Amino acid sequence: MMDAPIIDPLQGVFPEIIEEYLESGIMKCIAFNRRGTLLAAGCADGTCIIWDFGTRGIAREFKDDDSVASITSVCWSKYGHRILVSAADKSLSLWDVVRGEKITRITLQQTPLQARLYPRSTTPSICLVCPLSSAPMIVDLETGSVTVLPVLPTEGGNGVAPPSKNKFSDGSSPFTPTSACFNKYGDLVYVGNSKGEILIVDHRSVQVRGIVLVPGNAVIKNIVFSRNGQYLLINSTDRTIRIYENLLPVKNALTGLDEATNDLNDLEGVEKLKAVGALCLTLFREFQDSVTRVHWKAPCFSGDGEWVVGGSANKGEHKIYIWDRAGHLVKILEGPKEAIVDLAWHPVNPVVVSVSLSGLVYIWAKDFTENWSAFAPDFKELEENEEYVEREDEFDLNPEIEKVKGSDVNEDEDVDIDGLENDSTFSDSDLSGDEICFLPAEPIPDPEQQDKCVGSSSKLGESNQSGSPLSEEAGQNGQVNHESSPFEGEDTGTTGLKRRRKPSEKVLEQQAEKVKKPPLKTKPSGKPQN
Repeated sequence: MMDAPIIDPLQGVFPEIIEEYLESGIMKCIAFNRRGTLLAAGCADGTCIIWDFGTRGIAREFKDDDSVASITSVCWSKYGHRILVSAADKSLSLWDVVRGEKITRITLQQTPLQARLYPRSTTPSICLVCPLSSAPMIVDLETGSVTVLPVLPTEGGNGVAPPSKNKFSDGSSPFTPTSACFNKYGDLVYVGNSKGEILIVDHRSVQVRGIVLVPGNAVIKNIVFSRNGQYLLINSTDRTIRIYENLLPVKNALTGLDEATNDLNDLEGVEKLKAVGALCLTLFREFQDSVTRVHWKAPCFSGDGEWVVGGSANKGEHKIYIWDRAGHLVKILEGPKEAIVDLAWHPVNPVVVSVSLSGLVYIWAKDFTENWSAFAPDFKELEENEEYVEREDEFDLNPEIEKVKGSDVNEDEDVDIDGLENDSTFSDSDLSGDEICFLPAEPIPDPEQQDKCVGSSSKLGESNQSGSPLSEEAGQNGQVNHESSPFEGEDTGTTGLKRRRKPSEKVLEQQAEKVKKPPLKTKPSGKPQN
């Protein structure tokens, strides 16, 4: 195509500075909805918060009275109607986003580190769970049934893991934490085990259909697909991020897998599984820091799949590395001296959101500089004011030269104000008019409560004089150390952080006086009565 844009790694559109931060409790994990208009965050006290990402305001708060444990993962359904929350108390909770009601809650035998809903259903009840010390499993949230997926192949090739001599007290086999994910249409599950193998599993028949050996045989920590389903990202303990290209058809992948298997009938057992795996995935690119050799935390793709991002897993540093898909390191973002807990790239815009160990959510965006000379060809920026002398005929209307152009807009044509514009990031099959992009605002409190609100606001303003974005209550509980806050003091030039604006004490006092001041009594003539 002649109109295809040329991607320059040095001139790409990617985040550069911390534009803002979000604060509400101690947040641990985050997830965008498909459009990036809503951001869900799981907190250490068991609360799930949904932010309106456009206004940076809280749209919903979900709190399960039966659970006060820290949330380990949050996941949106396809069109945003439901959200799945996994917690450290071994629970899975499914919520209705619009009504704010809990649909169901079940308890597992192991702590779920990650839970993902089935990607092709608008109101799914099936999810993929990666527990702390056992194999990944398919969980039916309606019936509570659990199907354990295989993590090791056998010589017979039926996908059932061999029995282990060492078992937990509940009879389950011990495994190091494994990772797994659905493909784009959810007909296959890709499982990464502790032996450096990628197992392609048919979760309906619970069989291993193919095996891909990862170089180095290191433990696989993260595994995630790009949005278009064409690339698979693998993060291993050998400090390398690998990108595999998916050779199966994105849609009807199971059918394509069956066709590949039929051509290999002369092979049996593990050799056949390896041959099938070679027809499913091929190594595309490797990413690593050859100098520092850091471990990676929560790597992922950008919304269009052109960029790969990964956070440093080192303690005491908030570094985010950005590569293009060709393997070039294009940017290293350096934030405050806090470890990264979670990371996510906005589905549409060049925005990265990271979670720090202290529980703050940082929003990284591109640093746009205003160029006023672009407004007109003869526009010139002035460093200081200059006296301008107006010509006599400068604003005289000459109808022969200046003619009013007629509007090309058809006034009789109906304007669509409800539909969504087509985005190249989403395919036609992803579009739906039933998708939830925004949530209604919370109701405004009664006027009788304004006195109390103003009083609490003034107290809040006095308590935040230290400049720390975290509350003193969290510091007293031992959750956050204010002395080591990244925003203490005035030097924030290294991070480019913009503080959130707070009203001054004078403004708060004026608001309090305005609310408490009684209305003036008036005479029939309309004049105020003394």
